Amino acid sequence: MEKFKEIERSIIKKFRKSIWNNFCGAINEYELISEGDKIAVCISGGKDSMLMAKCMQELNRHSLVPFELVFLVMNPGYNEENQRLIEENAKLMNIPITVFESNIFDVVTDAGGSPCYLCARMRRGCLYGKAKELGCNKIALGHHFDDMIETLLLSMTYASEIKTMLPKLKSTNFEGMELIRPLYKVKEKDIIAWSNYNELRFLQCACRFTSESEHNEELSKRKEIKALIKEIKKVNPNVDDNLFRSVHNVNLASIVGYRDADSGNKHSYLEKY
Repeated sequence: MEKFKEIERSIIKKFRKSIWNNFCGAINEYELISEGDKIAVCISGGKDSMLMAKCMQELNRHSLVPFELVFLVMNPGYNEENQRLIEENAKLMNIPITVFESNIFDVVTDAGGSPCYLCARMRRGCLYGKAKELGCNKIALGHHFDDMIETLLLSMTYASEIKTMLPKLKSTNFEGMELIRPLYKVKEKDIIAWSNYNELRFLQCACRFTSESEHNEELSKRKEIKALIKEIKKVNPNVDDNLFRSVHNVNLASIVGYRDADSGNKHSYLEKY
């Protein structure tokens, strides 16, 4: 059996419960795909986006809802070795990628300030722009279950607000475009298990800034939150699932205040006391 077929089989057989069912569950529960969609599946080269690409490819083959896929790879300034690894993995996994170039790493280098935040915003903007150019109405990113709950705790502990990643949202800068997160219910440990089972080697963080200590603050905060969750799981094994469910089960009657997303106006529970 060819390697890519073994990889596909592992998703729907060995990892059916942990990956495939949760992937399909997110697609259905959050209505991520509609008939006639043309979706740019954005591949960074890491384990998450590569798994997402295979899941989307598999769904596209068997779905009763017709939709199109473009597997989009942006090169923001990777070195030749990293770019080659992405292309070799795509070939190994039978993913027909469309590659385009950008100069994001160079721009971020010159800009100063917070490189992770600026890079993320620029990368997303470039992906939206290229996807729209190719006739797509959605982009798919590889954020997973752990990204969501870590973002929730990061926002609460460092930004003083309750905020997290949504499974889908409309673009504010590219009219008619949406962002979807098909791995929203898939846990990182299961992605790692799938990768190890298939003996795959994916691109790690290829950012040129992460080795510089002054630019590591944003990454270290996320690692700190990840370690915190791991520690709490020792006494409460369900803490990650409970955090995930909490944002689906907000009790508005006990919220002291909130900010309207459209107007930016703040409201207090005293208004209806």
